[in-house]
Amino acid sequence: MSVDKAELCGSLLTWLQTFQVPPHFTSPQDLSSGLAIAHVLNQIDPSWFNEAWLQSISEDPGPNWKLKVSNLEKILRSLLEYSQDVLGHPVLEPHLPDVSLLGQFSDPSELGKLLQLVLGCAISCEKKQEHIQRIMTLEESVQHVVMEAIQELMTKDTPDSLSPETYGNFDTQSRRYYFLSEEAEEGDELQQHCLDLERQLVLLSEEKQSLAQENAVLRERVGRPEAEGTPGLTAKKLLLLQSQLEQLQEENFRLESSREDERLRCTELEREITELQQRNQALTSLAQEAQALKDEIDELRQSSERAGQLEATLDSCRRRLGELQELRRQVRQLEERNAGHAERTRQLEDELRRAGLLRAQLEAQRRQVQELQGQRREEAMKAEKWLFEYRNLEEKYELVTKEKERLQAERDSLREANEELRCTQLQPRGLTQADPSLDPTLSGLENLAAEILPAELRETLLRLQLENKRLCQQEAADRERQAELQRHLEEANRARHALETQRRLNQQQLSELRAQVEDLQKALQEQSGRSEDPALLKRKLEEHLQKLHEADLELQRKREYIEELEPPTDSNTRRIEELQESLQKKDADLWAMEERYRRYVDKARTVIQILEPKQRPPTGVPPELHTLRTKLQEQDIRIQHLEMDFETSRNQREQEEKLLISAWYNMGMALQQRAGEERAPAHAQSFLAQQRLATNARRGPLGRLAPLRLRPTDKH
Repeated sequence: MSVDKAELCGSLLTWLQTFQVPPHFTSPQDLSSGLAIAHVLNQIDPSWFNEAWLQSISEDPGPNWKLKVSNLEKILRSLLEYSQDVLGHPVLEPHLPDVSLLGQFSDPSELGKLLQLVLGCAISCEKKQEHIQRIMTLEESVQHVVMEAIQELMTKDTPDSLSPETYGNFDTQSRRYYFLSEEAEEGDELQQHCLDLERQLVLLSEEKQSLAQENAVLRERVGRPEAEGTPGLTAKKLLLLQSQLEQLQEENFRLESSREDERLRCTELEREITELQQRNQALTSLAQEAQALKDEIDELRQSSERAGQLEATLDSCRRRLGELQELRRQVRQLEERNAGHAERTRQLEDELRRAGLLRAQLEAQRRQVQELQGQRREEAMKAEKWLFEYRNLEEKYELVTKEKERLQAERDSLREANEELRCTQLQPRGLTQADPSLDPTLSGLENLAAEILPAELRETLLRLQLENKRLCQQEAADRERQAELQRHLEEANRARHALETQRRLNQQQLSELRAQVEDLQKALQEQSGRSEDPALLKRKLEEHLQKLHEADLELQRKREYIEELEPPTDSNTRRIEELQESLQKKDADLWAMEERYRRYVDKARTVIQILEPKQRPPTGVPPELHTLRTKLQEQDIRIQHLEMDFETSRNQREQEEKLLISAWYNMGMALQQRAGEERAPAHAQSFLAQQRLATNARRGPLGRLAPLRLRPTDKH
């Protein structure tokens, strides 16, 4: 195939622009001086086209075409020497450019030939992979022209000069890059087809390389003298290879046509994408307009709502104006009644002074009661502590007593076993001493039995000693473990008793605070008709609320501490988590009740401020006092309902705490029982049973030897 040199010049000029060289060039006239080409060759192979050679090129020939021709001749000569000496293949005459036409007229066809030689040097040098990757970054059309130029070099050169191995890598990589540079939006089917075509191209290129290698081998065989004898076989192979080559070329053409079809399909898809983008832009503009209209509608709706609010405000102002006229009429009536209430006010002030004296005495007595309650609480804590210590000592005493009984029983069994062992050892000796006049055969048999029995006894004793030592070590380890578990259990029980005591004290304190709140409510009900010091009442309410909050916090901290002390056992974890969730729900309900209680207390404070004598109008207002009394009664009823709710929630919390304590106690008992089971030996009758078995085993041989010893005596 032949490539148009003018088109080849443009594509190779685009490829040459990828090299960053000092003289900028954009047209063939810029390359006619040869300076840019020399710099490109210096980047391709700096060892051959070195700096000394680069300095021999005239830098700025200007309009002098003779200097340009001289530079181009030097470049062409260096390229020919590089191809002959370094690459090992000469350049044929059709590939040689006319440097005179190139230097004088900037002929694109001659420039294309020269750049084609530069391209051949680039893809055949040591840095050919880098240059191939640079070609793969160009446009598809440029890549196609460059690939055709390389194929032209491959077909027109001799087989020895440019082998397929030199350009096979570039061919495969350029084709792979072409298929991978397609648009990602073509779809899965198009990508799969491209991948299939790529695999086919790779297989064909590999087959092409193998055929080229076989062709080279056959050419070498043809060149050898020993191959002269078989010219017919070589010719057949050559014909076969030529036919295969033609088939591969046809397959290549077919793949090129399919690639063009896919490219047309890609352009069609791109056109559809642009149409969809335009449609999307139109829809986006419509959506923006709709959003703007929606914003205007929202603004109009807000303005209409504001107008309605202003109308409602105007109506309320009119109603308030009528109420103001009515209030003015009531004020005139109240001013008439104010004179009668002035005397009543003076009497209430005298009662207030007397109540202040009584209140001081009550505060002193309350402080004394609080001190006594603190002492009682400390004594209760001490009593609980001593009671807990007494229970622990009693449990330890019971354990020691049981251990003592077990050791006594074991001592008796060991004593019996020892007596049996002594009897078995003394019985053979007594028999031999009682009858010394036995025959030699019988005495030999008895000596043999006497030698066997002590060995068995010795082995039994050694085994018993080893087992006794092992059991002692195991018992010591079990005792240490039991002591540690007992210590942890005692600490947990001590903490639990302390927390229970603290909880009872907190409950007592809560009941006392609740009683104080009830007293305050009763005092408020009694003093509703009289004026009392509001600041003192507010201070008392704040103190009681603070104490109640502190007691709840303390109870919550104790509950958290109890939860931390609980061991992570699988059997009780799920139930404890459920109880914790229920406790959290109850705490949330209590907090909500406390907030409602605070709101009611705030309302009561406002009522007290209204009833304050200093803020009263100069005249009495009996209707307002009546309404305030009714409000106070309603608030008291609500407070009573809230206290009943609080009492029910407190009972539920106490039941949940009892469940937690019982679960904790059951878990402690289970751990203690497990520790007792682990402390017991693995086999309940290991030591005594083995001794009894050893005794029976010893009695068995003795029973068999007893008739032997009695038979000689019967003969005598």
